[in-house]
Amino acid sequence: MIENISCVIIVKDAASTITQTLESLKSFSDVVIYDNGSTDTTLEIAKKYPNVNLVQGEFFGFGETKNLAASFAKNECILSLDADEVLSDEFIENLSKLQLDEKKVYTILRENYYKDIHVKHCWGNDIIVRLYNITKTAFTNEKVHEKVIEKGFHVAQINGSVLHFPYSTITDFIIKLERYSTIFANDNRGKKSSSPAKAFFNALFSFFKTYFLKRGFLDGYAGLVIAFSHMATNFYKYIKLYELNKEQKL
Repeated sequence: MIENISCVIIVKDAASTITQTLESLKSFSDVVIYDNGSTDTTLEIAKKYPNVNLVQGEFFGFGETKNLAASFAKNECILSLDADEVLSDEFIENLSKLQLDEKKVYTILRENYYKDIHVKHCWGNDIIVRLYNITKTAFTNEKVHEKVIEKGFHVAQINGSVLHFPYSTITDFIIKLERYSTIFANDNRGKKSSSPAKAFFNALFSFFKTYFLKRGFLDGYAGLVIAFSHMATNFYKYIKLYELNKEQKL
């Protein structure tokens, strides 16, 4: 049992993935689930696990909300996960043997999947900081693209992989497109300029970059879906921002 590290997850409507995630966390004595308004069966699933501390609250943007969720942890050492990430046995074994150092932050190797397809080009694998001491550092307060503040710390990698299943259906792409584009537009209203042309060309370049420069076509039909989703997300990010900026000037 891992008793010196708390796993913290913020969730909303994660019923399709949360079971896999929580099954991989049975060796943790403290798992904080911070739910911000689920309307599916996420809450019922979380309540089945005795090591889960279920907290319900508001969403303030990813960075701020992750910091708030971590405040409910029993331990100073925080492993931050998403509700669609699954720890491998190798990762858990290496984590349990880790001699924690408060002067270090630790990275995970994340493998990205669409359904059961390992996406190697459009997304590739990520190496991201996810384990840290809450008394020494925290997440940045960005609404999106938040990250653990690592300046002044040594960065060490934990061997083993974390499997990431961000999308299990085409509908998931559409839901996240709507959510992320709205957050971006609201967060940048009055701060960044936008126009229909900027929305169009950002979207076009996003597809070109994902499908051709990153060789997304080698990921098969999943690569096409992902590239198109990136294109649509960028278009709606900037067209929503354009509309909000226009409304602000009225």
